[in-house]
Amino acid sequence: MDKNNLELAIQLRHELHEHPELSYEEIWTREYLKEFIRKHTSLKIVDKGRWFYAVYEAGNDNPGIAFRAEFDALPIDDICDLPYASKIPGKGHKCGHDGHSASLAGLALELEKYGADRNIYLLFQHAEETGQGAIECAPLIAENNIEEIYAFHNTSGYPKHTVAVKKGTMHCASKGMTITMEGKSAHAGMPETGINPSFAIASIINVIPELIRPENSKGMVLCTIIQVDIGELAFGTAAGHGKLRLTIRGQYEDEMNKLQHDLEEISLKEAEKWGLKCSFDYQDAFPETVNHSESVDKVIDACKTLNLPVINMEEPRRTSEDFGHLLKLTKGAMFRISYGENLPPLHDAEYDFDDDLIEEAVEIFKELIKS
Repeated sequence: MDKNNLELAIQLRHELHEHPELSYEEIWTREYLKEFIRKHTSLKIVDKGRWFYAVYEAGNDNPGIAFRAEFDALPIDDICDLPYASKIPGKGHKCGHDGHSASLAGLALELEKYGADRNIYLLFQHAEETGQGAIECAPLIAENNIEEIYAFHNTSGYPKHTVAVKKGTMHCASKGMTITMEGKSAHAGMPETGINPSFAIASIINVIPELIRPENSKGMVLCTIIQVDIGELAFGTAAGHGKLRLTIRGQYEDEMNKLQHDLEEISLKEAEKWGLKCSFDYQDAFPETVNHSESVDKVIDACKTLNLPVINMEEPRRTSEDFGHLLKLTKGAMFRISYGENLPPLHDAEYDFDDDLIEEAVEIFKELIKS
């Protein structure tokens, strides 16, 4: 990577880090990224409102290739002692999306300097943390006849500079599920005159271990209790309403959906048994991220060319990625580049993206363009 381009990309990363914005609030971030590309390249920018993409036009009919980076931050304080620390209390780039976007902008700089022989689309995406951004960007694929799309995520747990790949499910599907039970409050001295949802919710909780027994599924299925909220803090009142909040997760989306169906059926039966009204709400829904085999092979070949070590992951990441929406529409893959072992993990207040990963990501992208 050109030295000046790398320095510009690192500087951009630090500027993004100073100004973190949460999902659907990324106004400054989006405009700053667009201005950076306008200032330093001649790539065409297509503004889609909440998101945008930049296009390198090769002037031929070669198949189009796309690369994606996210630019939203998290509601986590930045406690790192850095000259470019977050200037916004309670918000920080604690998942590395500042580094992902800086890397993609770095690729734009390299395309400006060295060119390429195919049309290239650089997708800068909003709202990844909520699982909603990628599906809003999905029209990019069909509208531009894109035949493959790639993205990377920084990660820990492997030696630094190691690239982790996996064919098939790379990231699990997940969904936030809220089960609401409405009954009738009563005096605590006369609970029989009310309808208390506590027993129904307790029954649902008790059956969860049976629903996620490993031998009952072909892949990992998980149900995590996030919150139990029943009644009011008043010792004279028996509870009349309650909410059970869960995160359901699966290596395979169909098995996660079956878990959802089973939880709904059990909840409705318990509601009927106790005379309660039952309803369901869902949020932060992520698809499974399924890497295409031939695309993973291209990533591996790129790493071999660059002498970067590769690890084939045996199990998918339990964390979720909305990039899976795009991989449902075209070939492609997500890969992970490690910033080292025994370091603060993602979503930790002490975490900071490692600038050394920018050049590695850009060089892998460049090799994928050639493939």
